[in-house]
Amino acid sequence: MQTIEEIGRYTFPALFRNSVTLFSDMKALSMVNGEPVTYAQAEQRVTDFSILLRRFGVSKGDKVAILSTNMPNWGVSFFSIVNGGAIAVPLLPDFSRNEIEAILKHSGVSGMIVSAKLYEKIRDLPEELLPFIIKIEDFSTLRSPLRGNHAGKEPDGVPIEVSEEDTASIIYTSGTTGRPKGVELTHKNLVFTAIQCQTFQRVNKFDVHLSFLPLSHVYEFTIGFALQFLNGSCVYYLDKPPTVTSLLPAMVKIRPTIMLSVPLIMEKIYKGKIVPTFTKTAFIKKLYSIRPIQKLL
Repeated sequence: MQTIEEIGRYTFPALFRNSVTLFSDMKALSMVNGEPVTYAQAEQRVTDFSILLRRFGVSKGDKVAILSTNMPNWGVSFFSIVNGGAIAVPLLPDFSRNEIEAILKHSGVSGMIVSAKLYEKIRDLPEELLPFIIKIEDFSTLRSPLRGNHAGKEPDGVPIEVSEEDTASIIYTSGTTGRPKGVELTHKNLVFTAIQCQTFQRVNKFDVHLSFLPLSHVYEFTIGFALQFLNGSCVYYLDKPPTVTSLLPAMVKIRPTIMLSVPLIMEKIYKGKIVPTFTKTAFIKKLYSIRPIQKLL
């Protein structure tokens, strides 16, 4: 269990430094069917990508959007943005093109990090709206930034001071009751919450987390990413929709100790796996209707 005494400050740079120091050789992030990235390797990726963002003109207070499904480089992207004092703007992968365009205009981002599968949604957006676009899978450049004012405002190697009250992220709601609305969250908002989550669920470096809810939701991000990274656990990402046929093999393979879900997914597993198993014969169905035996089964 990590506390504010170990971290020092309620900021993501402080959380990041503490974790990569304590857990450098431990597995940190992976796809279910991929090769895990260690905390030391994650640190190197963040260092390298931070340099690229600075050369693209991203400085403290600038906003960078992330439009991607869950993968190890999502977390790398987030740390690369916020550790330099910039602001991450995560977007839900199922946002429509019109919703994405409206959010980008509202937030005023300097650029976007996007996954290959979602690139078509934003490919033709003008440079004035998206000065640069970076592919999240390998951090290759899909669109270079505009010249002039966007060229390297802060030289490489100069440390950026990040305070607890600096904005770390702007989370946009799913828009189910109207247009998506941006929620501004500071470093302290998010890091404090991650630390306090340990009061109801302890996490350590031997834990394995299976992640399939969108990281652009603050629920999955805070508990399924920040809390895990804080304590040195390994997060595995599912590369398919969370159905019975994709979840169960993944659980068998990585043996997760922690998993976040929503009622709909649990209901699908119950109806798709549990009910058919215990109603396939009249005898088992009768046994399953008896409450004490039901619990035993």
